[in-house]
Amino acid sequence: MTRIVEAQDRGALARLLAGEVAAVLEGAIGDTGCAVLAVPGGTTPAAFLSALGGHALDWGAVAVTLSDERCVPADHPRSNRRLLDETLFAGPARAARFVALDDAQALSTLQPLDACVLGMGEDLHIASLFPGADRLGEALSEECGAPALRLRAPGAPEERITLTAPVLTGAGRCFVLIHGAEKRAALDRARTAADTADAPVRLVLDGPDPATVYWAP
Repeated sequence: MTRIVEAQDRGALARLLAGEVAAVLEGAIGDTGCAVLAVPGGTTPAAFLSALGGHALDWGAVAVTLSDERCVPADHPRSNRRLLDETLFAGPARAARFVALDDAQALSTLQPLDACVLGMGEDLHIASLFPGADRLGEALSEECGAPALRLRAPGAPEERITLTAPVLTGAGRCFVLIHGAEKRAALDRARTAADTADAPVRLVLDGPDPATVYWAP
């Protein structure tokens, strides 16, 4: 059953999730000497990323990648990498190693992820796994051999690149960060969806070790 962690406001939620993810990374570093983290872009995770980046971890032992990216230059206003530079990497976490999604060789060495944080849209997409995307079936397949795929989503002006199902479901801990009544209602709607292609968030909510959802009004 999906666990939902609630907070009274979005700032408190960001700090709660940052503390949880920091603890996962610290544990992984203690166990293996390194940790691997995937984080989302967009506007929702900004406060969380800033809070996480301020934690006093051995960031030099952490590799960071994105759950998805728009295929635009890194300094473009819509670039998720730019968001990381302005939030996560603005503090001590700048010592972490960033691995771009289009670096397939490096990305393949990062599995399994120790922690993966995802956003969710009201259309029930996670990462760039949008209902109706042109390569969604391939990206959702547990047989997909690529850690990341390029695809095009309905209504999106740019091509996207996204982590695929085996990487997302293989993460040691997975978290979904959402805000507002509309997203909470969408989460409830996902439970009744007939197929994962209609509600890609089900990919990480179903199964024996479902993602923990962090929500604030």
